[in-house]
Formats: sequence, C-alpha cells, structure tokens
Amino acid sequence: MEDFLKVVTLENDHEARILDSILKERAVPHEIKSYYDTAFDGLYQTQKGWGYVSAPKLHHEEIIEIVSDLRKETENR
Repeated sequence: MEDFLKVVTLENDHEARILDSILKERAVPHEIKSYYDTAFDGLYQTQKGWGYVSAPKLHHEEIIEIVSDLRKETENR
C-alpha cells in the first residue's frame, strides 16, 4: 500500500464533499480530513483552512487539477 501524503488544503465543507464525490467516481484512492476539533470549537479551521485531502503521490497532480477547476468554477459564479 502506498503512503498517503497531504495534497492540498481544502477551503470548506462544500469543496470537500464535491471533491470526495469526484474522486470516488474516478476510483482515486484518497482521504479527506477536517481540521475541526471539538475541544477547540473549530479554532484550527479558521487558521489552517477547513481540512485537507491526502492521497498516494501518483494521484497528486490529478487532485490538484480537480481542486483548481472547482475553485475556478466557484469564482465564476
């Protein structure tokens, strides 16, 4: 099994859900983690971003491209 490495920081829950759906559809192995911590009531999310996606190195370029496209679509709305 390949090591999962952090690929990109996600901006919000909406972006995370859409990315998760796309990656599952394409059968891209990945893991999405939120920075939310109940003990600190989400303090880290305001400092670090919503969370991040990690995946094997082989898939990093594809994931970065997908996230970039998602953000461009959001900006154009």
